[in-house]
Amino acid sequence: MPAAPRERRAARHASAEAPPKPRKEPITVDRITDAALQVVATEGYDALTVRRVTAVLGTGPSSLYAHIVSKEDLDDLLIGRLCAQIDLPEPDPAKWRQQVLDVYGQIRDLYLKYPGVSRAALAMVPTHLETLRVSEGIFAILLAGGIEPQTAAWALDSLTLYVTAYAWERSLVQQRQQHGGEWVLSQEELMERFSGLSEEKFPHTRRYAAELTSGAGHDRFAFMVNLITQNLASGAPEGA
Repeated sequence: MPAAPRERRAARHASAEAPPKPRKEPITVDRITDAALQVVATEGYDALTVRRVTAVLGTGPSSLYAHIVSKEDLDDLLIGRLCAQIDLPEPDPAKWRQQVLDVYGQIRDLYLKYPGVSRAALAMVPTHLETLRVSEGIFAILLAGGIEPQTAAWALDSLTLYVTAYAWERSLVQQRQQHGGEWVLSQEELMERFSGLSEEKFPHTRRYAAELTSGAGHDRFAFMVNLITQNLASGAPEGA
């Protein structure tokens, strides 16, 4: 039987006072990137999947595929987001080597902040405008140093590959240390092992154990970057 007028009015009044349901925040490229970084920061790069990102966003895969095509797109977004934080100096011919070291030091530190994320930069053709901005900036510094374009191009590739591999290795070491892995030895332990080797079979390793195990912080990183830049002679690379 139909509701009485008083009941109908009460129902309309209750409906009018009910708070509207909150609208879901739309899925955007920025939100996808935020979620991907959150996964890497809290769980490591190995945990990063499209499905994991959708779980963080509280949505389904189809919502992401409206903005990305594959896991490789997530990699591109991640590296682009990190590159957006890189400060590029005005190329200075008088101190271009230090500028190269400073920029790659920034990249290294950002990679180490997110365990394993440097893997996203391996075997990837960069398309993100921020990633290209950083490559353009480093290339400009090398050219300002009087390096021939072909040599500068290959140096850019080699330096970028080195910082990526360096950060990845450091992340692996950190991960193994956190899990109590016996593979990671202290400098003192490693030096003791080298010093205890057979002098007949390993004369140089035994004699120079201190040199082979030396270096604190990022000393070896700075050494390698400087080694590359100090040997960038004018002219095309061998075999070009």
